[in-house]
Amino acid sequence: MERFIHLSQNRIEADFILKNALVADVFSLCWRKANIVVADGKIIALDEKDEFTAKVVEDANGRYVIPGLIDAHIHIESSMLPPTQFSQILLPHGVTSVITDPHEIVNVSGSKGMEFMLDHAKNATMDIYFMLPSSVPCTSFEHAGAVMKAKDLAPFIQNEQVLGLAEVMDFPAVLGADSDMLDKIALAQNANKMVDGHGAGLSRYQLRGYRAAGIRTDHECVTAEEARERVKQGLYVLIREGSAAKNLVDLLPAVTSANARRFAFCTDDKHLDELIEEGSINYAVSLAIQHGMNPLQAIQLATLNAAECYRLVDKGAIAEGYTADFIMLEDLHKMKISSVWKDGVKVSENGKMLQNETISMNIDETILNSVHLPNITASDLAIPFKEGNRANVIGIMPNQLITKHLIKEVDVRNGVFVPSIEDDLLKLAVVERHHSRGTIGLGIVHGFGLKKGAVATTIAHDSHNAIVVGTNDADMIVALNALQEMQGGLVVVNEGKVIGSLALPIAGIMTTLDASEAEEKVKETHAALHRIHPDLNFHLFLTLSFLSLPVIPELKLTDTGLFDVQHFKHLPIEAVGSSD
Repeated sequence: MERFIHLSQNRIEADFILKNALVADVFSLCWRKANIVVADGKIIALDEKDEFTAKVVEDANGRYVIPGLIDAHIHIESSMLPPTQFSQILLPHGVTSVITDPHEIVNVSGSKGMEFMLDHAKNATMDIYFMLPSSVPCTSFEHAGAVMKAKDLAPFIQNEQVLGLAEVMDFPAVLGADSDMLDKIALAQNANKMVDGHGAGLSRYQLRGYRAAGIRTDHECVTAEEARERVKQGLYVLIREGSAAKNLVDLLPAVTSANARRFAFCTDDKHLDELIEEGSINYAVSLAIQHGMNPLQAIQLATLNAAECYRLVDKGAIAEGYTADFIMLEDLHKMKISSVWKDGVKVSENGKMLQNETISMNIDETILNSVHLPNITASDLAIPFKEGNRANVIGIMPNQLITKHLIKEVDVRNGVFVPSIEDDLLKLAVVERHHSRGTIGLGIVHGFGLKKGAVATTIAHDSHNAIVVGTNDADMIVALNALQEMQGGLVVVNEGKVIGSLALPIAGIMTTLDASEAEEKVKETHAALHRIHPDLNFHLFLTLSFLSLPVIPELKLTDTGLFDVQHFKHLPIEAVGSSD
């Protein structure tokens, strides 16, 4: 403290000065011409009179400089990279801090998965904060690899990297005052930490129950009216722009100059290829500006708002006493980034990291050997019909997490369902892969548009069982066998052969490759997808991965069967009633 006081009074030479910067003042929403004075990773002064000196000086030449961007809610595992490699690809895009929920790996590997993420994140250049997974398993209607109760989360709650309890998605448990769920919420609150929400499809009356439980955020809004309702009830709305869920443009009308401080940006889930090409929060800021939001307002949402929501008191602004995380821009409206500083050190220039980090990973063997699929035969994938040919069908909505509950007439031959490429009615299967239970959920899906072959992955939110969609049983079986051999990953199959794949041996959801190698494999896999779906225009793997999440409406599939999210109950595949 004594040293910082002396530095602030210009009695000691600073470490670094970025001169002649046009600094974003996110408190007053204005631009200030100043020199940014840095020492020991902190901002010592915004020098408007050119009075301070430093060991190293760089001239911004009047360019815009904004605070480091903050992703308010992301699942790092969805990038398919471990934390250090994730950090390497996002820092050049100006994202210097993220708040992550590692419920993907924890649903697979329990406490060992949590420990892996915490330990690995310590080696990352960016700041990675954690919310403890609240729903492992996600619901009682599926089988995950682990069960985490409050007592299992308790050893982590005081960790300085942990900010609270992650998205509480089991809303019946909250509204029913389930003791296990309330214990988890109380664990966070008693530690004076945050509780995140997951209000997909909840009415204002149900939201009251969330607020009564002390839940403070929601990232599941898909309409402006939903966002307004949540702000009315005192929630922070995290505007999501990810790979499968792209809600930003629809939610922007809800943001006004009067309520903007209750909004921040997040990605939730974004795949590696899009992260490398677009970044994350920088892309959200640019998109918001393109659709009419004041640039300073968009920057405030991406920085100060996120920091204050999660009580990161020294982040989110370029001001005295704040951490020296900032970005110099070449183009404000397009968010084209020239350089990025983290803790006062330049870490990226012209889209490239100045020093690449390769961290050796000590990974528990159980995490690297987490796929235990049964020997699947065609009879295991048969969908019988007893009375007719009407079916409850999952209707996908490209680039959305929600699905439609359709009732359609399907092809039935010899009493079993036959996929139809012409009608785009394909077979879907979710196979338990953690503890060799042998449970297999079967369903019919409309909207994928595959012309041949099958696609499979062990990224299947949130329990991460194996999920496969196909035009025929033989290719679906080949795809599942490939997942077993690789210990998880992405697989594309056609005519009995694997034509594209990416192995994800870390819990079946993350790669051991570095980011550049993984990017090449992702490109090869996407090229393979286009061979069996020439007209593909949405993120197929990410859309597939959410079809097993039984907390987002309307119809989903878990390893225990077809699930009606709106009524929270299983449904038979064969339907009684008229077709749509």
